[in-house]
Amino acid sequence: MPIVVQKYGGSSVADVEKIRKVARRVKDKRDAGYQVVVVVSAMGDTTDELLALAKQVSPDPARRELDMLLTCGERISMALLSMALQEMEVPAISFTGSQSGIITTDAHAQARIVEVRPYRIHDELARGKVVIVAGYQGVSYKKEVTTLGRGGSDTTAVALAAALEAEACEIYSDVDGIFSADPRVVPDARKLESLSYDEMQELASAGAKVLNAQAVEWAKSRGIAILARTAHAEGSGTVVRELSAPSDSRIKGVTADAELAVLASGAEVPLAELLEFLDARGVRGRSLGYDGLTGGAGHAYLLVPLADIHGPEALRKELATRFGAAVTWREELGTVTCVGVGLNADWAPLRQALAAAEELGAKVHAAHTSPLQLTLLVDKPHLKPLTARLHRELLGA
Repeated sequence: MPIVVQKYGGSSVADVEKIRKVARRVKDKRDAGYQVVVVVSAMGDTTDELLALAKQVSPDPARRELDMLLTCGERISMALLSMALQEMEVPAISFTGSQSGIITTDAHAQARIVEVRPYRIHDELARGKVVIVAGYQGVSYKKEVTTLGRGGSDTTAVALAAALEAEACEIYSDVDGIFSADPRVVPDARKLESLSYDEMQELASAGAKVLNAQAVEWAKSRGIAILARTAHAEGSGTVVRELSAPSDSRIKGVTADAELAVLASGAEVPLAELLEFLDARGVRGRSLGYDGLTGGAGHAYLLVPLADIHGPEALRKELATRFGAAVTWREELGTVTCVGVGLNADWAPLRQALAAAEELGAKVHAAHTSPLQLTLLVDKPHLKPLTARLHRELLGA
């Protein structure tokens, strides 16, 4: 029997009735002749609630203890879904990340999967059971519980699909696939039937919430096609895979990201010193801009996702203590990003984007282009109107 891996996000398992609905969908898949492995996120806002609880105890919780706490959310979901399936007379068993054989690095709060040993999953599938796996978590080679960062359940699902040689990896959320923009910001956003791995990874890194960037990276390296679809109805969804033919459209989507901090350093701070400081604290950067053309040490700015910083206030204080006013921390800025193939083939898209920002009165603090991405750094109040404007001008809707 072919194996299918399904992943359900927190909103899909937010309450008991939704868990029962997921159980019925899983049962239908099993009845259709598939062996099913299900990866679940924590219920609703459970992860945020646990994180808020930790911060009542400490403004900068120890990463190891935070991992021990946050992994409880997915364990609740996996056990409840297993119970719901058993009530429907479907044999099921739930596993934590470590029980599933997900081996990670030892970087607490931001671990990466290095190997999957799904022996117990294979055993239970052979016994005719549905296997429910807690997403977002694994165990390091030091036998420590670890988490994979925000959206890590997607990575869990893709990694399991690769290890199990699954026929498909289905990622379920509130929307039927991936759109050219957030439909809540751009009502006329179009559903995309397919995307390349590279395009999806750029969108995810730039703030699109449908898929996790690390999951897409893993899928690309293993050749796993991802089907993103809605958990609430039938729909065709969006397939993310290696595309054999170039797209007929240069720009596939526009997305905004307000959940980031901008760190800017002056010429008196060597860039390598700042990066060493951040690496020692496990602070990832989304992108970096550096200007050393005028001589000296140069000026740099880094975009850092706030979701990857569990103690931002403590980090700000450490930055101030170490570097003083030479490194600034700004949270009033965000990015608007256009993604598509050949965006720097000429300057037309950037010219249009800059003109649109000027007409809206949005100051562009920085701009970046690559073959797949065009990004403007602007003040947060301009993110939504600029996203809608660029979608209309560059995608014609």
